[in-house]
Amino acid sequence: MENDDDAQTSGLKTPEELVGKLCDLLTVEELDTDLYRGPRLPGGVGRVFGGQVIAQALVAANQSVDDELVAHSLHAYFMRPGNEDFPIIYRIERDRDGRSFSTRRIIALQRGKPILNMAANYQRPEEGLAHQFDMPDVPSPDSLRSEADYWRDNIEQIPEPFRKRMLRQRSIELKPVERRNPVKPEPSEPYSCTWFRAVAPIGDDKRLHQAILAYASDMSLLGTSTLKHGISWMRHPLQMASLDHSLWMHEDFRADEWLLYATDSPWTGHARGFNRGQIFTQDGQLIASAAQEGLMRLRGK
Repeated sequence: MENDDDAQTSGLKTPEELVGKLCDLLTVEELDTDLYRGPRLPGGVGRVFGGQVIAQALVAANQSVDDELVAHSLHAYFMRPGNEDFPIIYRIERDRDGRSFSTRRIIALQRGKPILNMAANYQRPEEGLAHQFDMPDVPSPDSLRSEADYWRDNIEQIPEPFRKRMLRQRSIELKPVERRNPVKPEPSEPYSCTWFRAVAPIGDDKRLHQAILAYASDMSLLGTSTLKHGISWMRHPLQMASLDHSLWMHEDFRADEWLLYATDSPWTGHARGFNRGQIFTQDGQLIASAAQEGLMRLRGK
């Protein structure tokens, strides 16, 4: 890894800077009671990443519940694409506060119009019956190359218009278990596994770790529904967008330690693709589950 002086000279950011910018992106500003503003992604162009909207919405909702309450699920519907040219306003509705559970509804708005509706549920910690599915048997992250390192060494495979996107620095490091070439996609079974983690430590705030997991849970999930069909956004006139997104958080975890995202797509049809995900710690604990349906339309079809 290069030192800080080399990074500054080359224009690259250190891992700590990348994670710091992600934490800044997920820090919402209070405008009034239950009204917050989420910052824009510096240098962002075009459509807002869906994981950013979900994570900011969760961070905003967290401000309205007691500290001992833990978010255990969220369910979001994307109504309109977010625009990077404008900040996002989050309005919180305190739908219910019970002895064990509390529910919050979050409306994300841009230019006066809702772009996302989300419900988040919180619980006071308690013990109960426990079981989980086993983690898939996959190579450890230490034995795999990161996506960024692979494409730096093989960027000539990528058409020129897409190279900058593939080489950009990320605050979340990805290590795919299956190596697929988006330039030459081939039909395969709709299963995928990817290790991921924040590229630098992020402290001990559990709610921040949850927000970063919510952000990362929108990565690599939607694309699972394309695998069976051997199509890629680089090679086909493919229109894809998240329609809804659900996340259940089962156990404590650290988003700056390796997590395995095991995804599958049991169904596609009617210009939609359905995807599921399970997220495991490196020692095999199931800490979260996700589900998402997205638009999957070949233009002109």
